[in-house]
Amino acid sequence: MATSLNIKKARQHPPKAGQRFDSHLVIACGALAKDIMFLQKSFEGQLPQAERMPLHLQCLPADYHNRPEKIAPAIDKLLSEHAHLYPHVLVAFGDCGTHGALDRVLARYDNVSRLEGAHCYAFFAGLDAFDALMEEELGSFFLTDYLVRHFDTLIMQGMGLYKYPELRDMYFGNYKRLVYLAQSKDAHLQDKAQRAAQTLGLEYHYNWVGFGGLNKILKTGHARSLNRNITKKKHVNVTSPQKEIQNKAYENV
Repeated sequence: MATSLNIKKARQHPPKAGQRFDSHLVIACGALAKDIMFLQKSFEGQLPQAERMPLHLQCLPADYHNRPEKIAPAIDKLLSEHAHLYPHVLVAFGDCGTHGALDRVLARYDNVSRLEGAHCYAFFAGLDAFDALMEEELGSFFLTDYLVRHFDTLIMQGMGLYKYPELRDMYFGNYKRLVYLAQSKDAHLQDKAQRAAQTLGLEYHYNWVGFGGLNKILKTGHARSLNRNITKKKHVNVTSPQKEIQNKAYENV
């Protein structure tokens, strides 16, 4: 990809009437913005100049994950204003608690797709791999790089476990293991994740997944061949303590 632009900058230089931007639009959860920018940077130089396509990135507030009813209407508004200006739009969200409302919005647009899966754990790990992890142990508690980095703030402090340590067994009593779905191979983060598992009284399971589906779909976008990819597969829902922690993570992006 060439230089990444915020959509506000793109608006300053709109295409001529009847024309489109020679770029992709990505509408992303704010919690994924850094990952998308990192991947875009890592892709530079992998394609000949003539095959590169710029990326216009627009992020919604990450705290919409605490108000999932806002996600589909906000994306619908952006799509109604901008989808016709791009050959393809990637919506970098899972279903994210919209209970199908997001997919119903996307179904109205021929040039729009979203990330597979119900949530970030699924598309980072890959759908089949995530389902296999859940089938292997339903009591799996998942962390990503972001959640490991902010474990103390988001989980220990955010859930009141420092102040009320007796809450640990209430929140995590039904979990058996902590699964670190790692995006990087960072020894410091691995140590921190292992300490987190000990703190929560859980077995530790390390699973390097990289950027999973996010990496794949952005690479496909480079080739200008990204097709609609709205998943119809039923997935295991994240249990409520996990969802609460995920929500707190989005609050603190």
